[in-house]
Amino acid sequence: MKEFEIAKKIGKDLTDAELKEAAAKALGVRPEKVGNVVVTRRSVDARQDILYRYRVQAYRQGETYEPYELPAYQDVHAADPVIVIGAGPAGLFAALKLLTKGCKPVILERGKDVHRRKADMAKLSVEGVINPDSNYCYGEGGAGAFSDGKLFTRSSKRGDIREVLHQFVRFGADPSILIDAHPHLGTDKLPGIVENIRLCIEEHGGEYHFDSRVTDIVPVDGGFEVHAGDAVYKAAKVILASGHSARDIYEIFERRGWALEAKGFALGVRVEHPQWLINQIRYHGKYQPFMPTAEYSFVQQVEGRGVFSFCMCPGGILVPSSTEDGTVVLNGMSNSARNSKWANAGVVVQIEPGDQPAEYQGPFALMDYQHDIERRMYEWVSAHGGKHPLAAPAQRMKDFCRGIVSKDLPKTSYHPGAWSSPLHELLPEHVSMRLRRAFPQVDRQMHGYYTNDALLLGVESRTSSPVRLPRDPETLEHVDVPGLYPCGEGAGYAGGIVSSALDGINCAERI
Repeated sequence: MKEFEIAKKIGKDLTDAELKEAAAKALGVRPEKVGNVVVTRRSVDARQDILYRYRVQAYRQGETYEPYELPAYQDVHAADPVIVIGAGPAGLFAALKLLTKGCKPVILERGKDVHRRKADMAKLSVEGVINPDSNYCYGEGGAGAFSDGKLFTRSSKRGDIREVLHQFVRFGADPSILIDAHPHLGTDKLPGIVENIRLCIEEHGGEYHFDSRVTDIVPVDGGFEVHAGDAVYKAAKVILASGHSARDIYEIFERRGWALEAKGFALGVRVEHPQWLINQIRYHGKYQPFMPTAEYSFVQQVEGRGVFSFCMCPGGILVPSSTEDGTVVLNGMSNSARNSKWANAGVVVQIEPGDQPAEYQGPFALMDYQHDIERRMYEWVSAHGGKHPLAAPAQRMKDFCRGIVSKDLPKTSYHPGAWSSPLHELLPEHVSMRLRRAFPQVDRQMHGYYTNDALLLGVESRTSSPVRLPRDPETLEHVDVPGLYPCGEGAGYAGGIVSSALDGINCAERI
């Protein structure tokens, strides 16, 4: 086998004949001696000409090529149950792995199924009515089900990402995610994929219980009783995949005296630019409509803390992600076509334990700090005439950096609306200061990014869990509770769809 790269101008498909010819050249054989030719990666190169670069594996005739195959699911109708708390990526992929091992996943999800969940999110955006158990964070598919569906993790340290990507394709994702350097699923595609996963799990004997918010986890006789509403579920093992916003789960741990600890997270704003501007910046003025919608990422160091882009949504929109009344939280999402007029990204500052004011102490220190900032955003807009309960405080980018309240604001994709505010003062000073320094620095890499046509909206705060549930590094069980496996973003061990899915798979394998 020989691995090589080949480039092709975007807009012209790479043909099978071209691939075979390039493979023959790489192998040093005639084309008829070429066996399997497999594209393993595709990425955009916009440094000069706008190209797709392909990484290819070429095999001679007779050389063994073994395509990746997913493990088979077993019938688990009569198998021993494993309780899975949460139907986000960690919980769903843990459940799929349990099927392959002959265990019966019993999934408890506080929110609704992916279709009923849409109605609650519509009321959230249009009326500002928050269902605390069914919103952009809670419900079937988790916080990732109504986002861009970015699958950017390529690290193999956590496990074999091919299992995650091939599972997504099995359940309806475009096969291009298997090779794209920055694959994405799209908000319009994810609900169908998530539903297909559910149907598969149920067909093989697994169970789903929606509207089942867990209120207690009770160790009993070498196993557990898990209380959810009026029901009690029993199993020897529990996978806890409750997501980064399930604060009531952490309260169960505190009440029972089980270890938990404050964990760093990141805090900042959503930054919204016109998508045409990002296209022109990233493609150096050469953008054409047939090219992929441009995205960006960056990391800056300011005063000993990272300032970085997060969850960038090209051709996307901004959505309200509050999970309780009296707070304003934003996130971004985009459909598979990525064809809206706007580009948005979180631009956030790293927050470590000790960065918060002294009055915030203990394992909930950063969670309480996070919550109070979200509440500050709501209270300021509410007190200054905001017309929608979830209107976001906002400022043009240069005005923010200069400490000037914007006289007017550009149009935004955020349905509840933006309200001109002193966002530079509403954010903590150490966060505001680092953002003000970072934006002009980013412009040196992406000339045109630092502009008053960009809108900053607050607050982007749900980047990851501000609490960690410590676990044994080998068994992955909680350090105080054998048989309980905290996993995913809510446990503090993942940061995104792929890493959460891999963490769920790893916990299921330990069981």
